[in-house]
Amino acid sequence: MQRLDSSTVTALAYSTTMTSGRQRRHSRSYRLRRLLGTSLVYLLLVFFAVMLGFPLFWAISTSVKPLGQVAAVPPVWWPAHPLWGNFVEAWNRVPFLIFTRNTAFITITTLAGNVLASSLTAFSFSRLRYPGRNVMFGLVIATMLIPGFVTLVPTFILFHRLHWVGTFLPLIVPAFFGGSSFYVFLLRQFFLTLPLELDEAARIDGASYPLIYAKIIVPLAKPALTAVALFEFIGHWNDYLGPLIYLNSMDHYTLAIGLAFFQGRFYTYQNLMMAASLIVLAPCIIVFLLGQKYFIQGITFTGGK
Repeated sequence: MQRLDSSTVTALAYSTTMTSGRQRRHSRSYRLRRLLGTSLVYLLLVFFAVMLGFPLFWAISTSVKPLGQVAAVPPVWWPAHPLWGNFVEAWNRVPFLIFTRNTAFITITTLAGNVLASSLTAFSFSRLRYPGRNVMFGLVIATMLIPGFVTLVPTFILFHRLHWVGTFLPLIVPAFFGGSSFYVFLLRQFFLTLPLELDEAARIDGASYPLIYAKIIVPLAKPALTAVALFEFIGHWNDYLGPLIYLNSMDHYTLAIGLAFFQGRFYTYQNLMMAASLIVLAPCIIVFLLGQKYFIQGITFTGGK
């Protein structure tokens, strides 16, 4: 019996040793596969980051080159003595200060109005109960199927008869009061994820719907509202077609029109042209970097905490 127990113990020890060895080999193999997979992902991310970042690097490099090095062969990746004064020269060639002031006024005004109009409409569709709500929401979403070019001519005729052509009103009023169907949809979906119990508790305490909107919904929807604000800022800051149609005076030009005007007059100065383009682009990059956290949350975050 003692001999049998001894052999059993030996077998168990051998089995435990083999099992432990297989587990160690499996663990090393798993760590190796995980390391290779992670390395591959990082290599792909670095590759795409370089591919996407190279145009911006080339634009900055071109903007600080002397004119003779812009089209040099082989290419000059970075000048030995960068000419940062190209930005000042490009700024002074045309009245960019006036263009920036006009663009900022249009962008900030339309941003404030559009965010307010879109959020109020989305609040109505997501938190209030009234007959025909879903039908009206469907009609709002259906307007996304209508291309803007279809309504371009009748809209211009309307603003021409109102004597708004040549002013900022055609660029501000529709966006300020009309909102956007896409923004309404985005905000409505975000508002639906917020618990209705918050509204009910506020109603029990005597809060009205405007107070619920201002004190409960808006603070909780900050990521979604920031995403809408970023979309609106970039869209109006870079808008070219609208100002091209409705503005006919240099005193009213925006940066997009001013940049085209700059290109028409100084198209042979590619370094100054690139510097002017970066001047126009810089506010969009800065605003996105400042709000990217809320921007990403507004797209991916469900709203509930």
